[in-house]
Amino acid sequence: MTKPNQAWCSDITYIPMKHGFVYLVAMMDWHGRFIFSWELSNTIDVDFCIAALDTALAMGRPEIFNTDQGSQFTSHSFVNLLQAHEVKISMDGKERAMDNIFIERVWRSLKYEDVYPHRYETPVELYHGLDEYFRWYNTERPHAGLDNRTPYAIFSMGQEK
Repeated sequence: MTKPNQAWCSDITYIPMKHGFVYLVAMMDWHGRFIFSWELSNTIDVDFCIAALDTALAMGRPEIFNTDQGSQFTSHSFVNLLQAHEVKISMDGKERAMDNIFIERVWRSLKYEDVYPHRYETPVELYHGLDEYFRWYNTERPHAGLDNRTPYAIFSMGQEK
C-alpha cells in the first residue's frame, strides 16, 4: 500500500482481564497502521463491529476493506454498510491469519505492552487503559516499519496530498 485510505483492515481479538474477558475490534489503515476506531463488547455479535466501522467511516473511506471471514464481517449489516460507502470488500482465506498481519501485530503489541502488564480488573478500567494505549500507539509510538514515524504522522502526511 502506498497511501492512506487505500486499504483498511479489521479484526477481533479477546482481551483477558483478571476475571473473565471481553472482545475487542479495531479498524486500521494498512499503509500507516493508524487505528481509526475500536470497540469493546462482552458478546461477539456484529453490533460492536458496526459501531467501530461507523466511527471509522466518519473519518474517511478506504478503497478496499479487508477482514477474515468471521460471521460479524460477512453479516448483511456489515457488508451493506461497506457497499453503501462504495468500498470494495476483501476477505482472507480460511485459517489464514497472516493475510491480515498488520492488525495481528497490533494485537501482539497491545497485549504485551499494555494488557498483560496491567491485568485490568473491570471492563471500565480496560476501556480507559485501551483508550490511552491507542492514543499513544497512534501519536507517540514510533514504528520501525514506518521509518520510526508514528501512524498518525504517516496518515496525516497522506491526507495533505
